[in-house]
Amino acid sequence: MSATAPGRDRPSVVIVGAGPRGTGVLERIAANAPELYGDAPLDVHLVDPHPPGGGRIWRREQSPLLWMNSMAEDVTMFTDETVELAGPVRPGPSLAQWARAVRDGEVAAPPDLADDLAALGPRDFAGRRLQSGYLRWVHEEAVAALPPRVAVHEHRRAALRVTGPRDGRQQVWLAGRSAPLPADLVVLTLGHLEAQPTDEERRLAHFADRHGLVYLPPAFTADSDLDALRPAEPVLVRGFGLAFVDLMVLLTEGRGGTYTTDADGELTYHPSGREPVLHVGSRRGVPYHSKIGYGPSGDLPPLPRFFGPAEVDALLARPGGFDFQRDVWPLIDKELGFAHYHRLFAAHPERALMAWPDFEEKYAVAEPGSAALQALVSAAVPDPADRLDLAALDRPLDGIRHPDGAALQVGLRAHIEADLARRHDPAHSPDLAVFLALLSVYGQLPRLGDHGPWWHGFFSFLASGPPGPRLRQLLALSRAGVVRFLGADLTVTADEDRGVFRAGSATVPGHWTRARALVEARLPEPTVAGTRDGLLRALGADGARSTAGGLLAVDPVDGRVLDRSGRPHPRRFALGPHTDARAGGAFTRPRTNAPAFRQNDASARALLTFLRDRVAAPVPVPAPTPRTADAADQ
Repeated sequence: MSATAPGRDRPSVVIVGAGPRGTGVLERIAANAPELYGDAPLDVHLVDPHPPGGGRIWRREQSPLLWMNSMAEDVTMFTDETVELAGPVRPGPSLAQWARAVRDGEVAAPPDLADDLAALGPRDFAGRRLQSGYLRWVHEEAVAALPPRVAVHEHRRAALRVTGPRDGRQQVWLAGRSAPLPADLVVLTLGHLEAQPTDEERRLAHFADRHGLVYLPPAFTADSDLDALRPAEPVLVRGFGLAFVDLMVLLTEGRGGTYTTDADGELTYHPSGREPVLHVGSRRGVPYHSKIGYGPSGDLPPLPRFFGPAEVDALLARPGGFDFQRDVWPLIDKELGFAHYHRLFAAHPERALMAWPDFEEKYAVAEPGSAALQALVSAAVPDPADRLDLAALDRPLDGIRHPDGAALQVGLRAHIEADLARRHDPAHSPDLAVFLALLSVYGQLPRLGDHGPWWHGFFSFLASGPPGPRLRQLLALSRAGVVRFLGADLTVTADEDRGVFRAGSATVPGHWTRARALVEARLPEPTVAGTRDGLLRALGADGARSTAGGLLAVDPVDGRVLDRSGRPHPRRFALGPHTDARAGGAFTRPRTNAPAFRQNDASARALLTFLRDRVAAPVPVPAPTPRTADAADQ
């Protein structure tokens, strides 16, 4: 990339983290600069050890076997008319539309992606390397859209710390560089970070070292050292979400195994002989629900209905504050129920005994979770299978017991097969309505701050599960004996007498599985105190506020970092999963009023206004002479 030499007196912004969230902020700077900043000079520094666009998580250099868990038509980096923002809407293509434009010769893309692009349809699940190409293109478009005197500088280094007074320029210190980057404003878009081990993880790691075992702590799976997991040996896996799916892929197809499709459409797995045997369990004991395999149609629920801006305003205005489980969750429960029954009555009226207007009127006045609401649902919806039971959805194996491991394998396969069938059958379209309501709820929650990890786990379990083809592969691996299920409420202990790890579950009481390897198949928790990222830890030590759950506290609108007294820092912003205003993702489904897009726009406008009012040069500054960025910064 071409870059320009920063002028000594030019205003500057440093964005730490050049992945999708940093790219989204850059796109919003480009969109808002003509209105708020004019043609004044500005240096934008992008700091990230990985190439901009994809960043670490979406980098090109990872296995081509790894997929996204969203359909290509459901992935966009661009605003549309549904996004509630003060800045201009600048539409752009979804991943599927971008792929079509590349095929039509309208957009250039790396030649090594040609085969993937040719095969990608709107409802296909793209590989992550293809998504990396899309994100890189979005980044280049954002840079090209900046005003002429805004210069972008890439620094392929890690940021170590940020220093500087509240009322003065900041300094961003980089690895391998003696002088800091001067910054009028700093924006942290750090994405997913590694964490220090917890006390339990430290104990398990020490146990593994003493006994010559293998212990892999929580991590982004593509970065884990899986070579230590030996062929044919049992491996305990704690975690049944998307990190497990990546692990499953890399240890099966990634080691040379193959699939064939039988005449009846069933997959059969053919081992290479290099696979370990994965014994997997978790709190729920089941994989995340399959992605829904059909699109919305017909009469969709009008959302938000019972959990929107007015309800959030009321919660925030409570003198004594609010509690998530007591005050917020009942409203979410009612919102999801409304979406479910609205769709059931509209698309399947034969399965209801009441006219929708009568049901809606009574539903609206019933207290969330009340006996009156339950009685209304029971009277109007005769089949219990048509009623929404969030507790049963969250813990599907509660109360289920199997006599032995073999019975559990049969039972779990039946559960997965039923989930696949339901999530691909429009006869169960209320499930899609609940999914849309979950997205609506997620759009409201950033204003309420840190609501704990439970909600994010619940959301991911219902709304952010794997593609259907991945679960069909899981079934094939189970039938082949390469994956074995352990059950719910998984317990893992260090067996000092035998010198191995031991796992058991409530689903098969008294049954224990022992192995010399244990993998924690989950991402690390993004806490300020627990992160390995020195910059984020230093912010906490420097007075930045953390929530009770350990997240970095920020202004919910524009992302300014809050100090321990609740004051927003005038020169430091933070956006992403390490903050208490974290949104569902840096990219999202089109036409969903994505909270990340709203935050990006508010942050970009705040920083441009700050620069215009406080530090923009009062006289024209000549544009710098273009040059190629220093090799050391590449």
